[in-house]
Amino acid sequence: MTATAVAVLVAGVLIAAAIAAWPRTRRTVTTSAERAVHSTLHTASLAANALRRGLTEESASEAAPHLRTLTAADGLGIADPEGQLLAWDGGHADLADRFTEAARRAVDGERRVLDAGPENGAYPRRILIAQPLLIDSTGPVGVLGVVTTVQPEPGMLGALAEVARYVCGQLELAELDASRARLDRAEVRALRAQISPHFIYNALNTIASFVRTDPARARELILDFADFTRYSFRAAGEFTVLSDELSNIDRYLALERARFGDALQVRLRIAPEVLGVVLPFLALQPLVENAVRHGLAPRPGGGTVSIVALDEGTDCVISVEDDGVGMDPELLRSGALDAVESGSRTAGSEAAHVGLANVDDRLRAAFGNDYGLVVETAPGAGTKVSMRVPKFRAGIRA
Repeated sequence: MTATAVAVLVAGVLIAAAIAAWPRTRRTVTTSAERAVHSTLHTASLAANALRRGLTEESASEAAPHLRTLTAADGLGIADPEGQLLAWDGGHADLADRFTEAARRAVDGERRVLDAGPENGAYPRRILIAQPLLIDSTGPVGVLGVVTTVQPEPGMLGALAEVARYVCGQLELAELDASRARLDRAEVRALRAQISPHFIYNALNTIASFVRTDPARARELILDFADFTRYSFRAAGEFTVLSDELSNIDRYLALERARFGDALQVRLRIAPEVLGVVLPFLALQPLVENAVRHGLAPRPGGGTVSIVALDEGTDCVISVEDDGVGMDPELLRSGALDAVESGSRTAGSEAAHVGLANVDDRLRAAFGNDYGLVVETAPGAGTKVSMRVPKFRAGIRA
């Protein structure tokens, strides 16, 4: 590792913060310092793309060339927390066994290990440096090793430590992503568990009532029920497309209309261009179930559920509205939805809105705090629940 390379890396770390202050109209990199910063940040971003998937053989192999560029090492290795080699890039691959031994010592001691090793005629001076990847909350998560043919100086060792810290930061973000995915899966399971047993019981009773009087209709309803449950309990992914969510809602409403008859009216207004919009799985169905079960069912004579999905520039706005009994807005402002969802019953509202807080949390986790639910309601005035979903968001797909 040369002194120039160390200077480039340090310059990248120190000057990166200044990039945000550059004039927006400036589109070209002109000075050598600016070119160095641009090159360093670009290389770091390439390494981050791999590291954000966690530390595996595949991600290590993809990140290793970029990390070797950042450290200006003659050879670079990445090991797992047990010291097992995941990837090697550059020359001196014959030192891989020495690296795994040094990596184990670095993990055990949670400190940097320098191994000069025996000299030989071809390489009279080859120094292996094993830098543990330490995360405060979890301890060692791996080891970064570099080979240099010059005496390592404090600047070089400091630069290596900074690169290791950068790697650890990306691995922490990868774990946060994985944790969020696990939480999303748990929340989807919670939503599935909240699918009303009353709906299932009533749907089966409704189907049974048609078996003798209208066998063809009973067969259609059985297929709708089977498709509804198959979709609701599918194993694939935390996201879906709006068209699939609407198809499942149509099955749900077909079963409810068979039970309520003319007391349940449905209005749809869907812009064709938003049918492919990606949203969290089972984000819309709980809203419709709430409208029917808690908005219209308690109202004498039933009412109407309106489902609207509109194209609004970069976003899609979806709303579910009913003209049913409504609820006290204070329940929303006081955070009572969690209590409502756990099964409590509130006079006048029939306790209502199963899954709303769950859906709101998942929308915000996926798209940011600008994309939660908006609820408009009042006793006797019905309820309207709206969500705004970006038509495209990098990294989110069905």
